[in-house]
Amino acid sequence: MTSAAPRRALGLSLDMFPEFLRPWLRRFRIDFNPKTPPPTAAVLVATVVAIVASLAADALLVSVGVSFFPTTRGYSHFQFSDYSKLTIIGVVIACVGWTIVARISSQPKWLFFRAAIAVTLVLFIPDVWIWYSGQSAKAVFVLVWLHVAIAIVTYLSLILLAPVHGRHVRR
Repeated sequence: MTSAAPRRALGLSLDMFPEFLRPWLRRFRIDFNPKTPPPTAAVLVATVVAIVASLAADALLVSVGVSFFPTTRGYSHFQFSDYSKLTIIGVVIACVGWTIVARISSQPKWLFFRAAIAVTLVLFIPDVWIWYSGQSAKAVFVLVWLHVAIAIVTYLSLILLAPVHGRHVRR
């Protein structure tokens, strides 16, 4: 890094990374020139809202799923104690992810949206595995929709309740 290079948030710049990584960082809009990150209080509020709304969406989808597919009644992954733990863990991880993305990118919504899609697709892998292992396709179908609902609720909670503001941070 040259002495003329501007100092960026977290004290990082693209110049600090190997040349072969820089195009990838640029492609994913990781430029270490963030806008003003969301206040911690706003992220905490968005986290609570995302958890509550995700659990409500889960309960609603399980109820609808059991109504449409009565053979799934009593399915172990449809128990509140089962899906609530994983939902809470996932939402908290996503909210931490939002604060990280807000500090490393000048276009955090762009990056976070794509990361949310990628993570949701990865989270389908256990669903495919349990279906492949013999679980009910109907029950797995409902689980897939739980993942989608949680992703949508969490994304919207964060970008609407804990937005990133317009000025860039230069440190």
